[in-house]
Amino acid sequence: MNSVYAINKGVHQPIVFKGLKGQWIHYLAGGLVALFLVFVVCYLLGVPLVVCSLGLLVLGVVLFYIIYRCNRKYGRDGFMKQYATRLLPKHIKQDQFFIG
Repeated sequence: MNSVYAINKGVHQPIVFKGLKGQWIHYLAGGLVALFLVFVVCYLLGVPLVVCSLGLLVLGVVLFYIIYRCNRKYGRDGFMKQYATRLLPKHIKQDQFFIG
């Protein structure tokens, strides 16, 4: 069985895969690698396989939920917009100097 996944990318457009745009694909991949490493560590520590599998299943669902929610909220630019908004000044101060 061959599965074909469509990755749509136009000129100057971010990569889109299953609804995820741009950097969120990387965040999801990194999260899945981290979950795999947690599974390996738990297995090596002797945690029962059923407990380890169920725990990782729950963490995986939470990971997918958070990534897709952030993808919808912040879009392709991700946290850069939120960070840039925090850098804007809250108030503009005007010093009044009267020369005359």
